[in-house]
Amino acid sequence: MQERAFYLDLLNQHIKNPKMIAHCLASEAVLRALAEKLGEDKDVWGIAGLLHDLDVEITNGDSTKHALLAADMLKDILPAEAVDAIRMHNEMATGMPRATKFQFALAAGETITGLIFATALVYPDRKISSVKVKSVTKRMKEKMFAASVNRDTILECEKFGMNIDEFAQLSIEALVPIQQELGF
Repeated sequence: MQERAFYLDLLNQHIKNPKMIAHCLASEAVLRALAEKLGEDKDVWGIAGLLHDLDVEITNGDSTKHALLAADMLKDILPAEAVDAIRMHNEMATGMPRATKFQFALAAGETITGLIFATALVYPDRKISSVKVKSVTKRMKEKMFAASVNRDTILECEKFGMNIDEFAQLSIEALVPIQQELGF
């Protein structure tokens, strides 16, 4: 594995939208925290979180291509398990269900960031540090709130041994130290 700066440069070469870059940085933070909690490699999981959407602007978010191109772009750069998790974070492109802890973690981890961001934006101070677990779990039940966030994917946290309260807590705590970098 390369130094983080190499992967950040790669990210910035392929993604120009600041909100998408913030999403990738947030996904990296959540995946690093999950890896630490689950006894996995923080660097491998974190970089998978950082680069999981590397092809999103190239594919224009086309769900039949997104993640497949990213996996192909990264196959000679990242460990096979990271490339596999990146490919499988978009089940629509592969036509196959996720099956490994890493696959579930990347999909759930990158998805919960959107719900946490949306929740922070309805707080008066618009800070992730103000977001409470109870607010996130409440918003999980409100299908019209952040309607594009797939709640079923977030609930895949159960497939790697965490309930939604634990997962939301870990995710919020992972994002607070970088909230300013994320634009909050």
